[in-house]
Amino acid sequence: MATVATQAPRRETGGIPAEVTSFVGRRQASADVKRALSESRLVTLTGVGGVGKTRLALHVAQSVSRAFPHGAWMVELAKLDDPSLVGNAVVTALRLTDSITDDPETVLTNYLENKRLLLVLDNCEHLLDSCARLTHSMLVAAPNVRVLATSREPLNISGEHIWPVPPLSVPTAGASLTEESPHRYEALQLFEQRASAAVPGFTISPANEETVARLCQQLEGLPLAIELAAVRLRALSVEEILERLEDRYRLLTGGGREAPPRHQSLRAAIEWSFDLCSELERTLWATLSVFAGDFDMEAAQVVCAVAGLAPDDVFNGMVGLVEKSVMSRKAGHARYQMLETIRQFGREQLNPIDERAIREGHRDYYLRLVEEAEADWFGPHQMDLLRRFAVEQPNIFAALEFCLTEAGEARTGMRLAYLLWWYWFGVSIRDGRYWLGRALALDQQPSNERAQALWVDGWFSSSQGNYKHALPVLHECRDLARELGDELTLGHAMQFIGLAKWFEGRLPEAVTAHEEALVHYRAAGAVNSLTALAMIDLGMTVAMLGDPQRDVALCEQAIAMCQERGERWAQSWGLWHIAFARWLLGDLAQVNTYARSALELKRHLDHVGVAWCVELLAWSAAASGQAEHAAVLFGIAETLWEPIGGGRLSGWQGLIDWSDERREQARKSLGAQAFQAAFDRGRGLAIDVAFAYALGESPTVAGAEESFEGRASTRQADEQLTRREREVAELVANGLSNKDVAATLVISQRTAECHVDHILRKLGFTSRTQVAAWFIEQRN
Repeated sequence: MATVATQAPRRETGGIPAEVTSFVGRRQASADVKRALSESRLVTLTGVGGVGKTRLALHVAQSVSRAFPHGAWMVELAKLDDPSLVGNAVVTALRLTDSITDDPETVLTNYLENKRLLLVLDNCEHLLDSCARLTHSMLVAAPNVRVLATSREPLNISGEHIWPVPPLSVPTAGASLTEESPHRYEALQLFEQRASAAVPGFTISPANEETVARLCQQLEGLPLAIELAAVRLRALSVEEILERLEDRYRLLTGGGREAPPRHQSLRAAIEWSFDLCSELERTLWATLSVFAGDFDMEAAQVVCAVAGLAPDDVFNGMVGLVEKSVMSRKAGHARYQMLETIRQFGREQLNPIDERAIREGHRDYYLRLVEEAEADWFGPHQMDLLRRFAVEQPNIFAALEFCLTEAGEARTGMRLAYLLWWYWFGVSIRDGRYWLGRALALDQQPSNERAQALWVDGWFSSSQGNYKHALPVLHECRDLARELGDELTLGHAMQFIGLAKWFEGRLPEAVTAHEEALVHYRAAGAVNSLTALAMIDLGMTVAMLGDPQRDVALCEQAIAMCQERGERWAQSWGLWHIAFARWLLGDLAQVNTYARSALELKRHLDHVGVAWCVELLAWSAAASGQAEHAAVLFGIAETLWEPIGGGRLSGWQGLIDWSDERREQARKSLGAQAFQAAFDRGRGLAIDVAFAYALGESPTVAGAEESFEGRASTRQADEQLTRREREVAELVANGLSNKDVAATLVISQRTAECHVDHILRKLGFTSRTQVAAWFIEQRN
């Protein structure tokens, strides 16, 4: 297996999903694949669909993950249709949140260069060329990275070890069976285990072993076909299953000669499963195939209405499909999903006219969700929205793909893409720019949708440091908004023109643009996260021009506006900007207070903002003579900047210079060797311990257990809160002032103030924002 360095970097947990059912057989196969991985940096598991390539790859990855200090990571490619998104899929799987470069291949090669990890690329066959090119680039750039791929065809690149995955072992035709046979043949083991799960108490016995053996032979040891057959025992005997299956096979003997026999067998098993469904279930199976990922009952009922299915029919039909294992219900969630092979089969049952209508219904449903979420963003539900749409992302992508590949739908795709600005910024600017870029290229006619898409694209380009693209795009948006008489969009254009000029160092022009943006926002009557952010960004520019007091005033005004609505995202940036203003004024104690409050809010909302907070805390520590503390924080910040693609401080040279000065100050104070040791400790911290350290919850970095002790003390303090104090904490979390808390609970304002003071003391906090962050975290 891969050799671990003597001083390995911190171990990542990785991204391999846990096995939820027992892994049957494959002992020798697992050993062989492990051996192949020890000898080759690229091992490709090949074989027909349904043979168990993915399951074997995940089992091997789980068992060898400890040999890879930076983890084993799963990249699911089955849901991707666009070859150009392969790199983005790997970036997302590795949780590399964003980058100042648009090229995912560059992001990956830079990030992986010094990493020792295992990548599992699953289902490469429909994206073969893209997977091959990206894999080659990663392996050349990263000598300690290994790749375990699954594909129906080899990647065919240098150094590839091709490992064909065989079917599960089955008795040969006519072989005599013994009492040990069910445990000797993998296919029979799998059938028995899955059958006993479907029908408790089922075992392979002398009375049925020959029939089971024949069934597994007919299914040619293909795991998916065996599992589909086993669940039919709820309604049929083994003999009845075999009889129906054999009839179906005879009907399929005229299939294309070029298709592998096992492929025909798997199709036969799926078609047979389809035939066993009721007419309602078949219609539902085909209709639900338009979903790209998992989905909930509401989505299914709305989309299936296009096919004329009533909500009760959808509910009853889905129950039947789950019973027949055509669909599965995700553990712990009221969400449903299909295996990709089954989904593709269902898609084949739709005629083109019906398919387009159903896909339109699918798109319209997710467009409505996005419209509602964007309208709700300026409020207390931001974390819930981000979590929800992280789950819905495959279906959002499918809806966007429909819009951008069907004639006449590009403008709707543009609307869908720009309304997701809050999601793209919080999760992946790269994905947002990809979809916006495609939509803008397809429909270049002047429209309100184009104007909206332009400001989002310009903003994201500025955030990535691509000002040459950002300013022309934003100028086009400004001119189009003026032509349309759209004050709100004009405000967006001017706000992000100001941002681009601010990042370029053209501060007086940035101030003028931001002030003009606020004039347009007032004319439009707009009060939302972006108007708050415009005030905050104006404050930053005037602070850089020598007026940090005005910065504080603007930020406090914006924060108050956000707190009234329970908004956290813009509020967190306001707190960071106040911390920066205090830095300019030399008030280091207040720098720490505000930066930590910002960090509390950002930790679940804004990965990029977290890095900014830790960076500022490191400066403050260095300036106050806490050199070792500063070095650890700089190490933590370095780790946080790394997934952003090396975009430390978003390429803002003035701040980079300040950061370098503070690093050098700490290095001189400690000495180069001690500084590097502390820096490396910070880089090696697990994320929870790093947060605890940056927030001052854990004074040392000895290990994760100290972070847990800090959390335990917070939980103990929580238990000391009275019922009334918890009520007050909830109202504070919702952004209510002491006066509003008093009115809501029908108590005096003085009593409300006392409750808040008691809560702060018991929880060990210094600000209301920390109470809000704590309460929301407890609730979730």
